Amino acid sequence: MHAGLGLRDRLAEGHRHRFPFPFPVRYRSLAIDSALALGYAGAGLLLGREQPPVGWQPLDELGAVLTVLVGLVLLARRIAPVAAFAASSALWVVFITCGYWPVVNSMPPLLGLYTVAATRTLRTSVACAAVVTGTWVYAGLANAENSSMPTVLAQAVLFPAVVFVVGRGSGRLAERNRQFAELTFQLRGQQEENARRALTEERVRIARELHDVVAHHMSVISLQAGMASYVFPTDPASSRQALDTIAGTSREALEEMRRMLFLLRVGQEDQSEGRADPDDPGALEPGGGAYAPAPGLDLLDRLLDRVRGAGVQVTMEVVGSPVRLPQGMALCVYRVIQEALTNVLKHAGPTSAAVIIRYESRTVVVTVTDEGSADEGSGDEGSGAFRPKTVITAGHGLIGMRERAKIYGGSVTAGPRAPGGFEVRLVLPAPTAGDRPDGRPAPGSGDARSR
Repeated sequence: MHAGLGLRDRLAEGHRHRFPFPFPVRYRSLAIDSALALGYAGAGLLLGREQPPVGWQPLDELGAVLTVLVGLVLLARRIAPVAAFAASSALWVVFITCGYWPVVNSMPPLLGLYTVAATRTLRTSVACAAVVTGTWVYAGLANAENSSMPTVLAQAVLFPAVVFVVGRGSGRLAERNRQFAELTFQLRGQQEENARRALTEERVRIARELHDVVAHHMSVISLQAGMASYVFPTDPASSRQALDTIAGTSREALEEMRRMLFLLRVGQEDQSEGRADPDDPGALEPGGGAYAPAPGLDLLDRLLDRVRGAGVQVTMEVVGSPVRLPQGMALCVYRVIQEALTNVLKHAGPTSAAVIIRYESRTVVVTVTDEGSADEGSGDEGSGAFRPKTVITAGHGLIGMRERAKIYGGSVTAGPRAPGGFEVRLVLPAPTAGDRPDGRPAPGSGDARSR
């Protein structure tokens, strides 16, 4: 139940279980009860100064003391409802026995009955209501010569019954509100835990892909080192070129390791290999198992062909002079395009989409737009292809996109377009000269600017 709570949250939760009311609520309740006690005592004293009906004696010093005591008992009605009701009823009986007008002190016992009915069991509440009824009948019998017994009996039944019903309803409402508050608290903790789990799973997947990136670089380094050693005596120029390639490749691999370790430095708990996620963007990659090579921009054509085969007319355009992206950054671009097109398939159905890769002087901007579903014009809110609410609750695609972009100092924005449909925009800083050992165009981009 509290698996997703931190230590401070669990301590606060335990504190609430030990104390039924938080301290501000308890102080506020005490202030309200104090005002009620003083108000009832003052009202009783003012009412007692009036001329009582025939058969009842005016309020004297003893009656005033009893009136104040009956009112002050209300201070304990939340702490000990049954005891407070019993004390006020007993003082009320003494007040009636002394010959004073019963109406003067009738309100505190009724308020005590309301509190008991709202906080205690049905049996206890019925017993307290019977006490009020019996006291009311006793007051009528004490002045039977000047009282109308039918009226007394009607009041003895009606007043406690109304207070009893209202108190029971208030108690049920308070219990329902408490349950709703507890469920809301649990739901918030579960949502936070789900978000943390999604982030952890995404980081584990990125770490697995980093394994492929590093393995690729190390393979190149090993091959180039063997070649340099072989041709060193006969072809020093080729050996030097191989060493330059090794230097550039190792620098790129170290940069990838630095970025990924910065992300994963908080540590990961051991996790078993889970089942395939139907929302995993890897579903668009045939044969893409856990140890498959990490895809790059050279696989974009195959990705677009698979999306077209699924019924989405997608085009791609390359603007500017393509540059060779580091393997990890190319993987980030590929995954964002893949996730965006996956959500076009899931949420928009047959439509058209466009992928634009823009190489600028300082940034690389990737946008994926779609025209929206066929029923988008019907006025349904959020009918675009990539709905953030849907993705966050099913697949956590938007979380994964932003997490990937953040590794390389970039950002991802997603939202509906004014003309209709949806747009996903990825902005990454352009690689520096040190990140591009040979400065060649991105694999698969060629000279064509659009497809």
